[in-house]
Amino acid sequence: MSIIRKVIYSCKFGGVRYLIYKIFDKINGSKNADELRYKIISGADESQYPTLLKKLYGASTGEKLHLEAPVTYNEKIQWIKLYDKNPLNAMLSDKYKVCDWVADKIGEEYLIPLYGVWDNFDDIDFSKLPRQFVLKLNTGSGANVIVKDKAELDINSAREKITNAMKKNFAYYWMELHYKDIVPKIIAEKFLCQSNNDLYDYKFMCFNGEVKYFWVDTGRFTHHRRYIFDTQGNFTQNRWGYSNAGIVPELPSNYKEMIKLAAKLSEGFCHVRVDLYNVEGKIYFGEMTFTTEGGLNYITPREFNVELGSYLKLPIDRLA
Repeated sequence: MSIIRKVIYSCKFGGVRYLIYKIFDKINGSKNADELRYKIISGADESQYPTLLKKLYGASTGEKLHLEAPVTYNEKIQWIKLYDKNPLNAMLSDKYKVCDWVADKIGEEYLIPLYGVWDNFDDIDFSKLPRQFVLKLNTGSGANVIVKDKAELDINSAREKITNAMKKNFAYYWMELHYKDIVPKIIAEKFLCQSNNDLYDYKFMCFNGEVKYFWVDTGRFTHHRRYIFDTQGNFTQNRWGYSNAGIVPELPSNYKEMIKLAAKLSEGFCHVRVDLYNVEGKIYFGEMTFTTEGGLNYITPREFNVELGSYLKLPIDRLA
């Protein structure tokens, strides 16, 4: 049934053309559906957003969106995308501006060392950067350039990737509207790596200042796996978009300190995901995300989706 709904809603959202793009993108890894979806959303009037979001949700999840009375986590994220106007959401989603806020909350020692910030790619003086570093945008994701050896960096390729990404408004890929007014900048920061040549990404699901679950993303640029844990460090069989096959990673000895830091950063928000890194015991802040994966990735079993939704208390009065 969900596959049939995906087909129907895909056609409702972007016509048969969008459905065909999705199928071919799945086969050959192209991005035609992304571009068409961006064009449709960015060209829509705000009055169309609720209807458009319902179609997008159905096309992505195969489920009907109950926007007026959301129950699951994914449904409530759609409500937040449309109606939560907290200006802090935009500021803290900005990967550059958030740094000062984090330093004030938990200390600057948790920040990844920053090498520079620029408005234009051609303003970067690569001679002043170390051998290893990471280039990324302060908006969204997907445009990171990981430099393990500056001598091997293809600057033209990096310029094209980052410049093209800067021309797009991340808000219009999945209707995460709080990104709309973030001014894009290029950031260069320290290259992080663990002794196993990977960099595990620890993502803490926080609700009203309390961590309920967290997961560990491994092999994000090779064989992406996701392992979900409860706050006692017990591995669960819940899944969120990616496989949990393979060897479950051992948690760092100071993972409870990471939980405390995430909880501290999440105080005052009905929900936020706090991302941290842990490199041989040294904890680094990654980012804060208010609409995890656009609320459009699959969460199984459904009971887990509902449980997470029960923790997310929406400020419904803002609709008034």
